[in-house]
Amino acid sequence: MNAKVETLVPETLAPAGGHYSHAARSGKLIFTAGQLGIRADGSHTCDDEFEVQVRQALANVLAAVEAAGAGVSDILKVTAYIVGVENWPRFNAIYAEVMGAARPARTVVPVPELHYGYLVEIDAIAIASSAEERTA
Repeated sequence: MNAKVETLVPETLAPAGGHYSHAARSGKLIFTAGQLGIRADGSHTCDDEFEVQVRQALANVLAAVEAAGAGVSDILKVTAYIVGVENWPRFNAIYAEVMGAARPARTVVPVPELHYGYLVEIDAIAIASSAEERTA
């Protein structure tokens, strides 16, 4: 049996910069592409402070998840790639603020560099839930 794969192109995100989709969904599973701090209008935050980049990348992840019919509480796993392990505490503080009560499994991977000179890239795996499940 082949599961149908639906690729998603959220209108709230800049068009993908390569041969990929911002999110893909199969059944209830949702996978986001790695999200940089690119604004919906296509402008970059790579020259902005780390905090600005983190907030935009997280907003992009949430926009991709929402386009697939899920929300922050439906996120199962997050992977964050950050340049400079010294940025970990600042990342964690912003992440906790944005994620609120949601505490998905998470991996933070220090890396030497990212595309376009960004300092953070984030992806997620979520599960779509029905409206009834979200309000229960």
